[in-house]
Order: sequence, then C-alpha cells, then structure tokens
Amino acid sequence: MRVDAFDFDLPTERIALRPAQPRDSAKLLVARGTGIDDRMVRELPRLLRRGDMMVFNDTRVIPARLRGERVRDGQAVRVELLLHLRIDEITWAAFARPAKRLRAGDRIRFGDNLGATILERRDAGEVLVAFDDPKAFEDVLREHGEMPLPPYIVAQRATDERDLQDYQTVFGHRPGAVAAPTAGLHFTPALLAALKDAGIDSRFITLHVGAGTFLPVKADDTDAHKMHAERGEISFEVADAINAARARGGRVVAIGTTALRLLESAADETGAVRPYAAATDIFITPGYRFRAVDLLWTNFHLPRSTLFMLVAAFVGLERAHEIYARAIGAGYRFYSYGDASLLERAA
Repeated sequence: MRVDAFDFDLPTERIALRPAQPRDSAKLLVARGTGIDDRMVRELPRLLRRGDMMVFNDTRVIPARLRGERVRDGQAVRVELLLHLRIDEITWAAFARPAKRLRAGDRIRFGDNLGATILERRDAGEVLVAFDDPKAFEDVLREHGEMPLPPYIVAQRATDERDLQDYQTVFGHRPGAVAAPTAGLHFTPALLAALKDAGIDSRFITLHVGAGTFLPVKADDTDAHKMHAERGEISFEVADAINAARARGGRVVAIGTTALRLLESAADETGAVRPYAAATDIFITPGYRFRAVDLLWTNFHLPRSTLFMLVAAFVGLERAHEIYARAIGAGYRFYSYGDASLLERAA
C-alpha cells in the first residue's frame, strides 16, 4: 500500500511531553462497532467482561543511549550509540551517530576504563558493537547510559529524573527494551487489582522493544519497508492460559502493539498461541488476518508510522482515520506519554 494512505495532520500541541498523573487518570477512547466513546483509563474494569484475558508486555527499559568517543590513531571523535537488539551477553546491534565515522575494529571509550569494539558497520546507520565483558557492559549502562526517550519528546525537552520512573511500566521486570511498551504505562497497582476483582485475567509475555519502533518509514510503499527484529518470549504456561481463556469464550486483549505483534507471531493458523522464544520482525498492514487478538489497548501513534499501519489493519483504514480525527478534535494527547484507546477488531 502507499504509505501516504496512513498520513494525517497532527497539531504539535497534541504531543504529550509528560504522562498523566496519576497514570490511570488519562483519557480513554473506546471504539466498538461503529461507535466511539470518551472514557477514562480507570474505567477499564467496567469495559471488559469477566473471563477476558489481558496480555501485557513485561519488558523493562534499559538506559540504552550511550555517549562515548571513537579512538583511532590517537584521535578521538564523539559518537552516540542507541542499542536496539541484543545478540549475546556483550554484543548488540545499535544505531550510531555519526555512523560514517565508524568502521570495524574501532574502539569506543566510555569514561576512563570502559570500552567496546565496533565489529561491523551495516546499512542505515547501524553497527554491531561488542563490549569488553558482561561486567563492563553493565558498568557502561549504569555509569553512562541515558533513558532513550522518543525523538519527538527529546526534540522539545531534555530527559530528566522523572523519566526514570515515568518511562517504565509498574510491572516491567525483564530488562532488555530500549523503548517502553507505552500502552502499559497507564496501569497502576490499584487498576490491576480492580481488573482482577472484576474477574479479568492477566498474563505477561516479553518483547524487548527495539529502537526501530522510532524509525520513520522512508519508503513510498509498505512493501519496501524493512522492520527491525525484536526478541520475544511466551512461556508454555502463558500460552496454555491464553488458549484456555479463548476456549471458555474469553476475549484476548493485547495491551499494546508490542504484545499484539508477539501474540500474532506465536499464533498458528487456528489462532492457538504457541510457546515462543525467538526474534520477530512481523509487519502488520491492512489485509493482515488476525489470529490471536480480539481487542487492542494502545496509545495514539505517529502519522505514516508502522504502529498506525497496525491500527489501520486492526480496525480498518477508514475507521482508523475516523478514530484519530475524533481523538485530535477531542483533545486527546498523543504518543508515548499520551492517552489510550481500546479498539475492537474489525469483523
């Protein structure tokens, strides 16, 4: 499809630079059937059914933006690395700036005693980088890492101490993401307890969100866009619980596009979710047949982004534009720190 089919005008003032406080006080747009309702996040227990299954992404954001110096022939040049995919204990794929100043064998120095080596320079500003050992990697993150806020926030304000808490979900406990599963940022312990009391089940899967989620779609056609891979995991127990809930008539509610992408990657042709431990680069656009997910809880996304394309696939392109026009007109806040939507899958 033409990428410009997913374009829309978004006023700058609709971009949220801070989350709602408390988290569950954010606005919630509910789109079911042909209707659109304005609600609040904390009303979610009344909007789902007893027996529904919510699936959350429990990844935790690491301080993945690193600033160091490339050292070559006694000359130092400042460089920035944004880690996005872990290869092994010490090796990561990363986006580098300026990537053109790097080549295989270059040393990157962080402070006085910590370093890494460029193993390979790839296309589109990507490099493969190996830290000296696992302890050195942890030390670099602790001493030099910065929270990798999205570029549309960083362009308007600096990262600060509040973001260290604001940009993590309350249930994230598996470090490895370099971007938050932002749909989960709305949940509080009180809201999770209220959902449990309402008979709505919850399970946790892991997709370590990569920085590729921020990359613009530069191609004119979706067929020409390449998604970056992200590591995911669904346990046997969680897969069984999701399948059992569906067998009992419960609906699967993906909390965020990351949870949806992993569930769809793990689902077979019948819609059954299988255990999963691998990378996925699934790219969902209109025409995709959803197999595992009935409802999607998600924030509001950028024009022409792969995430808005996913929403358009889930509800239909015309319906997606209708929902977003309503959200803009009604003053909903967009992007990572913005408001939420609860979307019913198109028939």
